[in-house]
Amino acid sequence: MRAVVTRVKEARVEIEGVVRGAISQGYLVLLGVGQHDTDEDARRLAEKIFHLRVFADEAGKMNLDISQIGGKILAISQFTLYANLKSRRPGFTEAAAPDLAKPLYEKFMMYLEELGVKVQRGEFGADMQVYSLNDGPVTLVF
Repeated sequence: MRAVVTRVKEARVEIEGVVRGAISQGYLVLLGVGQHDTDEDARRLAEKIFHLRVFADEAGKMNLDISQIGGKILAISQFTLYANLKSRRPGFTEAAAPDLAKPLYEKFMMYLEELGVKVQRGEFGADMQVYSLNDGPVTLVF
């Protein structure tokens, strides 16, 4: 699995002009699922992101995790994270097919919710417009 995690002040996703998910402070997570990813990969990635300490403490140091600031997550499926960029036209053969990718995307969000974070989501496979107000900016790649 690959994820791009951005600390945000707010983020939302729209589908056909309708807001489908929105958060205030937290993370925008773009999640790509590869052909060989497993349920265990989804669980481990959810735990890593949940325990990531990139929110400021009272001294202004990145020391708090998402649960400590009451943050939320907006999770968006993003198969293009598996693009092969060796030529001018990206190839996506390393991305998982929808019958594997969608359940793992759903499990990833379920694991985050089990850890105690509220998760908003896009719609798997939909044409989405994603808006974010990045905080910092702080963006990490897993």
